[in-house]
Amino acid sequence: FSPPQDGYIDFMEYVAALSLVLRGKMEQKLRWYFKLYDVDGNGCIDRHELLNIIKAIRAINGGEHETSAEEFTNRVFDRIDVNGDGELSLDEFVEGARKDEEFMEVMMKSLDLSHIVTMI
Repeated sequence: FSPPQDGYIDFMEYVAALSLVLRGKMEQKLRWYFKLYDVDGNGCIDRHELLNIIKAIRAINGGEHETSAEEFTNRVFDRIDVNGDGELSLDEFVEGARKDEEFMEVMMKSLDLSHIVTMI
């Protein structure tokens, strides 16, 4: 699933994305999240992009956290930025999420729509 880069989501893109989030395989979901989080579309997620993602997820989900969003972002990069270039490639993102339970949990929570779907 690769939507056009026009800055808008049409109904079919929305339905395809919702279907993927609800029923897709884990790797498909991670690839879709990666494209969503790669804000500038350069094929990598840098620290600033990931930090903004973590802050947004925490704002939506609320709750207390042991570490700041900055500390969490730095820990993620320390663990999954394999080549140490300060950016996460698609492969690093997918592999990192598979190997790092805490990161995976945060990524899965970020677009967990099941509680919304049960209300509909």
